[in-house]
Amino acid sequence: MEDIFQVSEEKMGKTLASLEEEYSVIRAGRANPAILNKIMVSYYGTPTPIQQTANISVPEARLIQIQPWDKSLIKEIEKAINMSEIGINPTNDGTVIRLVFPELTEDRRKELCKDVKKKGEDSKVAIRNIRRDANEKIKKAEKDGEFTEDDSKDTEEKIQKLTDKFIEKIEKAVDEKTKEIMTV
Repeated sequence: MEDIFQVSEEKMGKTLASLEEEYSVIRAGRANPAILNKIMVSYYGTPTPIQQTANISVPEARLIQIQPWDKSLIKEIEKAINMSEIGINPTNDGTVIRLVFPELTEDRRKELCKDVKKKGEDSKVAIRNIRRDANEKIKKAEKDGEFTEDDSKDTEEKIQKLTDKFIEKIEKAVDEKTKEIMTV
């Protein structure tokens, strides 16, 4: 009984974490170093996360500054950023790479909000699918005689409360990201 609950809670937690990770990459007109998290730089032939090759800072609201520890990496870092899908062209002065974030237009903000809401809905569907799978396991366990009817009801109620809790967290994450995007 606890096993089904724990597995469901773990899966729901991973779904929420995945959503939050996706949201961290969506840029809201402000510089956020998290958009660089998935960028890999060829460091002596080995793909290495950009954070392990340079110092990354945000000196201004719409500027990310990347200072490689090894100056010879500037071209590799620029190449990796250009190949990524962040949509910002890097500029460098020979020692530092700068990413300047343009101000978002009203239309672009609305488009990003739609994307945020869609990702939120997809996560809610995933949470409900986890609930459905758990309920099917509970019914099977009851049918096989592993659970009593009362145990099944109790576990189903716990799973429902867990589902409600995660749906609420997803809605909160969607609201926060939407607010962040729409703030000029």
